[in-house]
Amino acid sequence: MRLTTGAPWAVVLAALLVSGCAAPQVHAPAAAAVQPSAVARPSAAFNPTDVAWIQLEIPMTESVLALTDLAPERTANPSVLALASQVAAEQQQQLEGLRGLLREAGLPPTNVHEGHDMPGMVTKSDLLIAQRLNAEPFDKLFRKHLKDFLTQSLLVAKGEQTSGANEATKQYAKTLSAAREATLADLR
Repeated sequence: MRLTTGAPWAVVLAALLVSGCAAPQVHAPAAAAVQPSAVARPSAAFNPTDVAWIQLEIPMTESVLALTDLAPERTANPSVLALASQVAAEQQQQLEGLRGLLREAGLPPTNVHEGHDMPGMVTKSDLLIAQRLNAEPFDKLFRKHLKDFLTQSLLVAKGEQTSGANEATKQYAKTLSAAREATLADLR
């Protein structure tokens, strides 16, 4: 889908994410849905784009960390092992910053995207496949998922920088983008 008129694409994306995503729930049973009484209101300094970006980046980052954890068991390729180690360290640090923003926004650490199969997200089924691969097939899949994660992360961070309201969150999106762009360049 390509949006060319009306509201900026980032605002539309944020609205979809805040409303529970446009993606179908693939793994989560209906009983696991968040009840309205359990939803906290964000601080007034955070608009829906800020909240959506933070709440999307956290599970995306956690999912790529789960993939990096597999590398030492699945490959002996020194370049893939070095990349996995580098990415894990960077993403762990970035994840702490994202969780700090979530706390600052006054939101609970609930994964509102649990079970969603979204671009850039390494899903549970992706991890199961990766766990069955070794050597070159694993290396290829690892690089593909990492590239998809970095590319999607850059896309949504651009939306945050354009349409977010919280200056600290917008600045963090800019910083995170620079780091992820550098990792993407290394991957190429």
